[in-house]
Amino acid sequence: MADEGEEQGRLTRVASAIFLHTEHTIYAALGLLLALTALVALIEATGLTWQALRELGGPERILEVIDRLLFLLMLIEILHTVRVSMRSGTLTCEPFLIVGLIASIRRVLVITLQSSEITHAKDWSPEKQALFQASMIELGVLAGLILTMVFAIFLLHRAREDGKPAGTESASSGH
Repeated sequence: MADEGEEQGRLTRVASAIFLHTEHTIYAALGLLLALTALVALIEATGLTWQALRELGGPERILEVIDRLLFLLMLIEILHTVRVSMRSGTLTCEPFLIVGLIASIRRVLVITLQSSEITHAKDWSPEKQALFQASMIELGVLAGLILTMVFAIFLLHRAREDGKPAGTESASSGH
């Protein structure tokens, strides 16, 4: 009987090690793909920035550059989440809140530019007024969402005993 329990324990440890290595391999592959995507996004953002500088681009061009840079920041934050998950063996919610925060800010910038274009138009039609009102409602909802995410991040920092952000815990605290 003792041999059977010992064999089952060894089999469980081997299976656990195989699953852990499989998980780390998938995380590494995902991280590599995210890094390559971020590199492509960085090259594109660099090209857009250079174009905007050469042409002294207007608000649309500047918004496009900022949009690409914020997208790149989101990719980097997701890559950070993958790295933290590999190191600690746990999935933390703080990086996802930060990605949501960046995405919300991106949307606010787009809506602000679109609303600015609508209000500067010469022909103020009922359709444009309805679009402007919908944009203002969306901005209000986004403002509430941004405040909620900032508050959640603040609470997460306060809940940590060491006060450090996610990902700074020691590598020995995980698997």
